[in-house]
Amino acid sequence: MTDQNYTEINSRVIDSWVLEGWEWSQPISHEVFEKARNGDWHVVLTPTKPVPKDWFPEMKCADVLGLASGGGQQMPIFAALGARCTVLDYSEQQLKREQEVAEREGYNIRLVKADMTKPLPFDDESFDLIFHPVSNCYIEDVLPVWKECYRVLRKGGILLAGLDNGINYAFDEEETVVFRKLPFNPLKDPQLYEESIRKNWGIQFSHSIEEQIGGQLQAGFILTDIYQDTNGSGRLHEYNIPTFWATRAIKR
Repeated sequence: MTDQNYTEINSRVIDSWVLEGWEWSQPISHEVFEKARNGDWHVVLTPTKPVPKDWFPEMKCADVLGLASGGGQQMPIFAALGARCTVLDYSEQQLKREQEVAEREGYNIRLVKADMTKPLPFDDESFDLIFHPVSNCYIEDVLPVWKECYRVLRKGGILLAGLDNGINYAFDEEETVVFRKLPFNPLKDPQLYEESIRKNWGIQFSHSIEEQIGGQLQAGFILTDIYQDTNGSGRLHEYNIPTFWATRAIKR
C-alpha cells in the first residue's frame, strides 16, 4: 500500500492538533522572550531535557534554519539572541504561531511552507545551524533529509536533531503492553493506515538507529555528542525508559 500524499495528510492533521491546543504549538510568552534577550534561556529538541548551551555556535548574526520547527517556541529564542532565523514547516498553523510571536516582539523571520521530503528550497551553504526537533517520525525516508541538511549547512555548521527511537510505536496507548512489531509503517500495513487515519494520528513512522544516526554519518556529518530523553509523562516515563535521542553533528 502506498499513499504519495501522506505528507499532505500530516500537514492537515498537525494543523488540527494546533487548533486543539497541542503542546508543541504553544508560543513562548513575552516574558520568556525578554529573559532570552538578557541571556536566560533554554530550548528542547526532545520532550524534557534542555539542549546544552555548548552545543550552539555564537548565535548573534548566525543564520539559523528551524527545520520542521514551527510553533513559536524555539525560533523566537534564537531571534532574541540575535540570530537571523528561517523556519520551514509544512503546517500552516505552526507557521502562523511563528508569525504571531515575530509580530508581537518586532523581529523578522523568514517563513517557508514546504515538505521536507522534497529538496529544501535553499542554496548550498546557507546556514550556520539547523535546529530539527523531533519531527522526522512524520516522514518515511530520512536519509534524503540528512543529505539536504548537509548541503545547506556551511562548512563547520551544526545540525541539532531530536530523534524518536521507535519504542513508543511498539506499545499500546496505555503504554502497558508491547503489541506491535517494528518498524511502524502505515504505508505498508493497510490496517495500521486505517487506524492512523481514524484516530487522527497522521501517518507516522518508526526509524532505526541506522536510519537516524547512521544516516547522518552517511550524509557526511561528524557526530560530536548525544543524549537520551523520555516522553515526559506516562508509564514509560515513570520507568525512565528512553524514547528519544538528541544528537549534535557538524559538517566537515
